[in-house]
Order: sequence, then C-alpha cells, then structure tokens
Amino acid sequence: MKENYVSNKSITGMLYKQRFGYGMGDFACNLIWQVISLYLLYFYTDVMGLNPLAISAMFVVCRVIDGCTDLLVGYCIDKTHTRWGKSRPWFLFGAIPFAVSALLAFSVPDIAPNGKLVYAYVTYIFLSFMYTVVNIPLASILPALTDDMNERTVLATWRKFLAFLGSTIVSATALTMVDLIGKGNEVLGFRVVMGIFGVIGCLCFFLTFALVRETNLVPTTKNASLKETIASLAHNTPWKLFAVNILFQWTGYFIQSSALVYYYTYYVGSKQMSSIVATIMTMVPMVANLTVPFLAKRLGKRNLYSISAIVQFAGLVIIFASGLMNAGILVGAFISAAGYGIKESIYFSMQADPVDYGEWKTGVQAAGTLSSVNGFLGKVAQAAAGGISGLLLAWGSYESGAAVQTAEAITAIKAMYLYIPMILLILSIVTMHFYTLDKEFSQIQKELAERRAKGKSTM
Repeated sequence: MKENYVSNKSITGMLYKQRFGYGMGDFACNLIWQVISLYLLYFYTDVMGLNPLAISAMFVVCRVIDGCTDLLVGYCIDKTHTRWGKSRPWFLFGAIPFAVSALLAFSVPDIAPNGKLVYAYVTYIFLSFMYTVVNIPLASILPALTDDMNERTVLATWRKFLAFLGSTIVSATALTMVDLIGKGNEVLGFRVVMGIFGVIGCLCFFLTFALVRETNLVPTTKNASLKETIASLAHNTPWKLFAVNILFQWTGYFIQSSALVYYYTYYVGSKQMSSIVATIMTMVPMVANLTVPFLAKRLGKRNLYSISAIVQFAGLVIIFASGLMNAGILVGAFISAAGYGIKESIYFSMQADPVDYGEWKTGVQAAGTLSSVNGFLGKVAQAAAGGISGLLLAWGSYESGAAVQTAEAITAIKAMYLYIPMILLILSIVTMHFYTLDKEFSQIQKELAERRAKGKSTM
C-alpha cells in the first residue's frame, strides 16, 4: 500500500514538473512576444523614426520569408532523432540565439535613415526566425507529451497561464522600465529592457528542456517526404477549418495589439491607460485560463472556443460604446480579456488534436510540419495585420509624436483597435461552427492505439 502511495506521489510530481516546464517555454516566448505585439510598431515609428508605409512593406516581406522558414523548421523537427527526442533539443540550442535576436531587434544603430530600415529588416527577420526555432517545438511537442485528451488540455492551460504571466509582466512593467532606465532616452530604455527579457527567456528555455519528456513518441507509419507530408494536410478536414480560423484569430489579435498604445494615447488621451488596459488584457486571461480544463470537459473544446469568442466580442462592444469613459472602457477590457484568455487556452489544446486525426486518416504523423504550417499561417496573419496597420496609419496621415492627430488618423486607429477585430471575431465563430472533431476524437484515439500496438508487435 505504501509503495503504491509513493509511486502515485512520484507520478504526480513528474506530471507537475512537466506541466511547469512546458509552461515556462511560453513564459519565455511571451516576454519577447508581448513587447513585439504591443510596442514594435511604436518602436519603429516613434523611436527609430521609420516611415509607417515602409514598415508596412517590411512586415509583409519579412513574413513571407518567415513563413518559408516555418515550414523548414517544422519539417526538420519531424526528421530530428536524438536521445532527447524530436522537439525538445530545439529549446536547448535555440535559447541563446533567441535572446540575442531580441536585443538586436530593439537596438537603434547610429546610421542614416535608409541604413536603419535595412537594419530593421535584417534584425526583424533574425528575431522572427529564432522565435520560430523555439516556438514551433512548443506546439509540435504536445502530442508527444501525452495521448490523453484531458491532460493535453491541462498542459495547454499551464502553458497559457505562464504565457499570460509573462505577458502581464511585460504589460505592467515594460514602458515603466523603459522610462526609468532610459530617463527619457527610449532608445537606451528599449535596448536594456529587451536585453533583460532576453536573458530571462533564455534561462526559462533551459528549464523547459530540463523538465519535459517526450514519452508518447511513436514510429511514423510512413517515411513521408516534405511534399507528401504537406499533401496529407489536404485530407485533414479538422485542420483545414482550424487553419482558416488561425487567420481570423491572429489577424484580429495583432491588429488590436499594435493599435493599443495609439488608441489610448491619441483617442482616449491617456498613455497611462494603455498600460492599465494592457495589464488587464494579460492578467485577467491568466486567471480565466484556469477554468479551461473544467469547462472543456463539460462543453467540449469547439463549443468553449465559440462561447469565449462571443464573450470577447461583447467586451469590445462595451469599449466601443464607452467612448472616452474610462470606467466603461475598463469594464469592457475586463470582459474582453476573460473571453480572450479562455479562447486562446482552448485554441492551443485543440491544436494537437488534428495531428492525431491526420495520422489516423493518412498514416503520416507530422506534428512538426503541421505545427509549422500553423505557425506560418500565424505569420501570414501577423504580416497582414502589420501591412493593414501601416497602410491605415499612412492613409490617416499619422504623425509620430504629434499632440493632435488628424480625424482620419483617429478613424484608422479605431478601426485597428475595434472595428476590424470585431469583424474577424464573428468570422472566427462562424468558421468553428463546422469543426466537429470533438465528437469523433475518442474513437480515433482508440483506433490509433490499436494500430500503434500492432505496429510495435511486428517490429
């Protein structure tokens, strides 16, 4: 009896170590990602002094390049075979270059404006590539950590809890740290702050490598080429719906995030409100995220995603109706953040399930490639968001640092922060209505387990 107790306690301890280690990877990512989402456009326009239209073109060009590297990294993960596993080694070897890329991207060289634009291209491409190297494995490793659907949701919940914690730290402290460290010199402030976040992120990835284990790795039933692997996705209907939804979800997220500092500085008239709302948008999801394992069991993943998207939409409506009323804005931000937090957490849990469906349907186990294509689509969404944002600011004749912006610039900023994200939320809800994998998943996993057991017995 005592031995069973010790054994169960040991297993529980291993589960919690793995959950914490898995979450620390996204904590590291979001120390950098949140700065990119909230302040990169502002950094380029107001700190580096680049033209919004030139930045718009840069986002599109860099994202096309980045999308190609996503596919390459994903395919390489599928072909990786080490004593540490397939995805896990990437955390170890990508950690230090990721930290360096973050520091370089938020540095401003003392060169001519055209040279600064070239520098922005090079460092942004480098940062995007290194983010791919450490972030794609976070998605591809999930099916290898466990085949239990509920445990995947728990792992995704830990991942997003710690991701939101990282985002909250950035939202609550980044601009304040920039001001305190730079003492009015934002060039210095951003560079030092990103150096600090980069070092912390690097250490967190080392921790992820040390704590997670790929215990559910199975031999692929087909030694598929990259072309065959990508072709297999054409037969993966749940993934295709999920992929379309990626474009709607992340385009809305990136457009709204990049507009936050503009909206509260130039429309509401309080730059401090941008920090307050940014903190709400990360702290509230961190708490709301904890309800996901409970709600997912009772509602199903697809239904929970749609309901949380509706809650997020309702919050944006309240912000829109509140105008310049701070109290109403804060209520709307709280409600929107709660819906967003639940939606994003269940999204990352859902991401692993089409991998199993694809293996069941085609015999190709391609967690790395599928995760990389998802990442590519996220980059497409980010490119679209950056391009649209830059074009809207240019259309509105936005003037960096001006005390008063044109009416057109304010309209453009409101479209970025509210109108476009609201439209894309509606499209996301409609798309996910056709996602039916939840109903079939138990039977699919049962058949996969039988196939895998049969395959091992013949080896």
